[in-house]
Amino acid sequence: MTAGSAGSPNRRNTMVATTAAGTALAISAGTPAAQTAAAFAALTFTEIGGIDKIGTIGPTFGKVEFQPLKGPKDKLKGSPDYGTLQPSAAYDESDAGQTLLRTAAEDETNKLYAFKVTYPNGTIRFCQGRVFAAPESVDGAESVLMTNADIGICTKPIKG
Repeated sequence: MTAGSAGSPNRRNTMVATTAAGTALAISAGTPAAQTAAAFAALTFTEIGGIDKIGTIGPTFGKVEFQPLKGPKDKLKGSPDYGTLQPSAAYDESDAGQTLLRTAAEDETNKLYAFKVTYPNGTIRFCQGRVFAAPESVDGAESVLMTNADIGICTKPIKG
């Protein structure tokens, strides 16, 4: 094998890794007309300020297993779970995005809110979810007042 050929230990990985620095999370009270990138893009989103982490987005599937008395165990994909966003942010009463997030958390209905995650390279993910919590977190004297939300994603994330 020559240096740099497939399978060579000297072959350079061509994957481009990036950090999460610069990622943004935004919320909209609007409802997309369809589950398409264009319909989500037509909404007005408000960025949630002071975010230091967002959470996971994207499907994981339940595993359904069946073990017949004769033969190998069968494993099937069950229902999808599209993830849970668990953003934490430095608490800011004047931030419009945080205000809308708190409003969504206090909403006692099952209304879906639209979310937009924008990665540093400009890649976008749209989804809808329910905000189950956005409590304020008060820790020690040498800590920042935080808001820690819990957003259950209810629709398949769409690449924008």
